[in-house]
Amino acid sequence: MNVFPKAASPCPPISDEAWPAEIAYMRAGFAGALNVYRTMAHHSALLKAWAPLRQHIVKDSALGAVRSELVILRAAHRMGSAYEWAHHVSRARALGITDTRIQAMRGMPDGEDGLIAEAVDALFDEHRLPIHILNALQPTMGKEAIFDLMATVGFYSILGFILMTFETPIDEYVARELVKNPA
Repeated sequence: MNVFPKAASPCPPISDEAWPAEIAYMRAGFAGALNVYRTMAHHSALLKAWAPLRQHIVKDSALGAVRSELVILRAAHRMGSAYEWAHHVSRARALGITDTRIQAMRGMPDGEDGLIAEAVDALFDEHRLPIHILNALQPTMGKEAIFDLMATVGFYSILGFILMTFETPIDEYVARELVKNPA
């Protein structure tokens, strides 16, 4: 028996009207703001457990906002997650990251951006950071940021799995932004 018949999204983002009562308090915050979390709301316990880690990865990371966006862009590229790529192009632009720098994360950029791309690639390809990458990252960003880099790649990989499995649509405001100003 096919639990998720192929048609539209097998787990579309939950509407306000269908929002689970046990996480009603989350709808007005981050969880109700994006289709990714509206999709995750199909599993209320997971979304509740996700919230504190999301707070750290998205808001409190030792990477800082710009490095964090670069890590996410590279992970989105490596995952092939159109949703994450689109959303984080929008977020990167809001931080003042140029389109040239954003697009470079699809290739092999120079300098620290290249080191970030190399680290993300190593996590995808080798499932660890080799010592030469650790030694290069340590003086530029420090130990806590290295942990946060790894956690960010893991966090956004899980989101990518969810987004691509359930064919979660890009949020309309991001889609409109990218139509007006393609990346």
